[in-house]
Amino acid sequence: MPDHGIVVVGASAGGVEALVDLAASLPSDLPAAVFVVLHLPATGTSALPAILRRHGPLPATHVKDGEPIRPRRLYVAPPDHHALLRTGHVHLSRGPRENGHRPAIDPLFRSAAREYANRVIGVVLSGALDDGTAGLLAIKSRGGIAAVQDPTDALYPGMPGSALEHVQVDHVVAAAAMGKLLARLTADLAETRAGPAPTGMRVEVEMEGFSMEAFEGNHPGRPSGFSCPDCHGVLWQIRDGGLERYRCRVGHAWSPESLLTQQSEALEAALWVALRSLEERAALARRLAEPARRRGHSITATRFEEQAAEAQQAARLVRDLLLNRDAFATAWPLSGERHGSVEPPSTEATDG
Repeated sequence: MPDHGIVVVGASAGGVEALVDLAASLPSDLPAAVFVVLHLPATGTSALPAILRRHGPLPATHVKDGEPIRPRRLYVAPPDHHALLRTGHVHLSRGPRENGHRPAIDPLFRSAAREYANRVIGVVLSGALDDGTAGLLAIKSRGGIAAVQDPTDALYPGMPGSALEHVQVDHVVAAAAMGKLLARLTADLAETRAGPAPTGMRVEVEMEGFSMEAFEGNHPGRPSGFSCPDCHGVLWQIRDGGLERYRCRVGHAWSPESLLTQQSEALEAALWVALRSLEERAALARRLAEPARRRGHSITATRFEEQAAEAQQAARLVRDLLLNRDAFATAWPLSGERHGSVEPPSTEATDG
């Protein structure tokens, strides 16, 4: 066990502002290493370390694969890489996305819980949807501490609100007060050694690290009947207390709200494909009707015209669904329906 604390922080929409407030409130002698995940597009660049250095007393850098963990530093996950904690060092992984993100919050939290147990403090800041909730549950299950930004202080209260709903959170404070809280908590962290992490947690961390051995063993959970939006494989249902979440055979992972959102986006993509196909069918049928009519084949021409009219009517229905897709999406609940019957192209979230 290290002689310092491990603080893991997750943020998404509205997270830059919250992270700036947190960094500014940290003391320069914080007896902990702080790891930060902010949802980023895979192809983007991140100026977050420079921003945090400018506003706070601790040095901040992007994580480098294999670098040692030292206290009084801010480590920021770079775009398109999960940051995973190992004994004494950080590992970067381009393993499967979680909740449509890489980097994602839950892999960092889960790896910290597995490795450092009751010396971990997990912090969830501003963001939409529910990334971070499963990771906080893992931290709590290993004797760690859970803290969230007060939802009334967050630009986007979804992630803090989800954590409060599913996790026995220990502290709820404004982002600007988080540094003072972390200084106090890290000074009083338990010295006791925790036992080994549960098998399921170890397997999931290895999946996130893209260890092939993890994919060859027993998959955590049970088949759910839903399909993965990223690879269209079967999703396995995993229960963490009262939280139900999903992971496919190759490791893509989804929380309930993230899965529902991704399915809605995939459904919209499928509707656009259907609209294009119907419009093309109507146009082709009309084109075939014209020469048939000129040659005096009225029956054939009428048949093509009827097909064109039917396709055009179906296209109008699909267009109405697209114009009113918010109302339509509410008719597709996550539970009680099998969403895997139509498998549209996958889409990727860049925020949430």
